[in-house]
Amino acid sequence: MKRLIEKGLMFGNLIEVSSPALVDRYRRAMKHLCGRETLLADFHIDISGYSPEIGAELGDDLYLNPNGANRQFILLTTAQKHAPLLNAKFSTSRGIIRQFIEKNEAQLFALTARDAVAGELQNSVFAINTPAKLFDIRRITVEADTIGGHVADAGKLAGMIERFRSEPDGWRDDVLIAEMIGLAKKTGDVTRVPIALPEMSFEQPNFWTSHFGGLYIFRDVKFPAVISSLSRESLGSVPISPVFDLTNRNQIADWLERNELTEPIVNARGMDAAAVIRQKMDFILVEAADTLNLEIGDARRTELRKIAQRLGSSLPDAFQGLAALLRWIEGGGTWPRIDSEHPAYFYTLRARNHKDRDLVNMLLSELAPMDVRQMFITHKEFFYASYQNWSERKRQYVADFLEREYVVDKQGARAALFGPEPGMDDRRRPEPAPARDLGAVVGPWGAFQRGRT
Repeated sequence: MKRLIEKGLMFGNLIEVSSPALVDRYRRAMKHLCGRETLLADFHIDISGYSPEIGAELGDDLYLNPNGANRQFILLTTAQKHAPLLNAKFSTSRGIIRQFIEKNEAQLFALTARDAVAGELQNSVFAINTPAKLFDIRRITVEADTIGGHVADAGKLAGMIERFRSEPDGWRDDVLIAEMIGLAKKTGDVTRVPIALPEMSFEQPNFWTSHFGGLYIFRDVKFPAVISSLSRESLGSVPISPVFDLTNRNQIADWLERNELTEPIVNARGMDAAAVIRQKMDFILVEAADTLNLEIGDARRTELRKIAQRLGSSLPDAFQGLAALLRWIEGGGTWPRIDSEHPAYFYTLRARNHKDRDLVNMLLSELAPMDVRQMFITHKEFFYASYQNWSERKRQYVADFLEREYVVDKQGARAALFGPEPGMDDRRRPEPAPARDLGAVVGPWGAFQRGRT
């Protein structure tokens, strides 16, 4: 993983904690949340305050996420909102923490100037010992305060002020006045500068979790389903049906279409479909060459063309399917038949622009795993796990490619591949199309294309 770290592809955008004051605040926050402390004098933290260096020091990557169920967080600065979330157990966690920071940024800026803010993403489940437990998680509530309890004290002081003003003899209550003065020394004048971090709640209807090998749970769609990275039989009984695993390609393809969750990249607005398909073909060639132990040189397109010529009819079916589609796009070929059983099928899709766009693109990265760029952008946990099993040659190629083609313009690359970020108007759920017979369809792009050549 050292190569990825050096190229900014792992642990990028973490927040450095090196000043003695911030290190001391972090230690006190750790003690408050988990009863442990670090001996490190400097380290880096993610959006939740988790530090990979401290995780290694303690031998516990979940020191802020007990049982992987209720993630705790430590905020030292509002700049953490730009940092990634490491060791994510749920796909929604980073978005929730970021929304909490942005919604309360002014208050958090003032509070973190004097103390660390500690909190938790709370749900009603404290241990996830069976897959069925995941379906009890529906709402996440965020609660937070400084280690010194400034928010709680400010609320208490505000109540005392109201009592002082409303009670006829309040101005004679020496005990009340003394308590107000004592709290005001800690909180400041809450009548002029109120301090509040109200509880925030977030619905979690559709999400991915790393528990039980990886599960995609879709409840807030017309046709709910569960999709497992491991065999569906391994889940046992769960309260949603149907349950698919990644080998059920036909069923997943049909389910995605009936819910209108994906679109073919050849129809995607503003996308250079030909360029994207060429790059996907390159990734497939690199995988094929690596499997056959063929030299790929610097893996530029000219080198990869030589490998394609050498493999000839032995080229992977996914490559040949995309090549046929590319010929059609460029006007030199017939309309290819690529149904959901074809290895190229899921390489031809991307998520529509809806509220679960990123979640669906995560799922597509597992269904089209040779597209390493999409895997890295949409599903880093899957990328890092896959990277460890690649040859040294493929690791070097992928790291060099991502450094050259993605790191230099992350936002531009994401927009080119997946379209603009979903806005508030995209939060409404589209009405799904009626079910249809996949076997009667010419490719994934709809029956209206049937006569086109």
